[in-house]
Amino acid sequence: MKEASMKAHSKPDPLQATDLDLASMVAAGDPGAFEVLMRRHNGALYRTARSILRDDAEAEDVVQESYLLAYRKMASFRGDASLSTWLTRIVVNEATGRLRKTRRRADIIELVPGAADVELEEEDAMSSERNAPETPDDAALRAEARRLIEARIDALPDSLRTVFMLRAVEDLSVQETAAILGIPEATVRSQYFRARGLLREALARDFDRAVDSAFSFDGERCDRIVAAVLGRLQ
Repeated sequence: MKEASMKAHSKPDPLQATDLDLASMVAAGDPGAFEVLMRRHNGALYRTARSILRDDAEAEDVVQESYLLAYRKMASFRGDASLSTWLTRIVVNEATGRLRKTRRRADIIELVPGAADVELEEEDAMSSERNAPETPDDAALRAEARRLIEARIDALPDSLRTVFMLRAVEDLSVQETAAILGIPEATVRSQYFRARGLLREALARDFDRAVDSAFSFDGERCDRIVAAVLGRLQ
């Protein structure tokens, strides 16, 4: 009986906990679980905010504000959607709200009527090149390609840019992206293909090699966001 009571009161290790368990622990006021949650989702949420705001500092601030809002609302999270989708939706709302204030316009994520699907061509010939060992020259070229693709992504129209980041960089499904942005799945598909086509047009063969590392999220930024949010909760 005593052993059963101890098991009932034991808490799971936050580092090994599922997102749903983390959410329950955070709702119960566990600061350690909240830190783990932030570190687990920081990169994806920052890149999402950055794709909307196109400003590093603004994106960091939005992620912090979103975490504080999520912390206050964590008890209402029921797991109907994944925690990452729930957090991303909060970030999107915070980022577009901030953009709406600074730009003084209401429609930040506007639909692109009649956006034509862009056919994606196969590039099997590049597979051996992508899998080859990377030389110093290759690394320098990759770094430059990453800077180029970040600039090209920044230059995309708002709606196309956000859909592209959620689908290509964060690897969310069409359904998840549509739910987060509140637009039809068909619109997600057409905007994604249009954005990808525009990027391919601009970057050509550099696109596939650079996209995986676009808007990298370093440890320093992760630590800064976590420390700032935890400091404001104290």
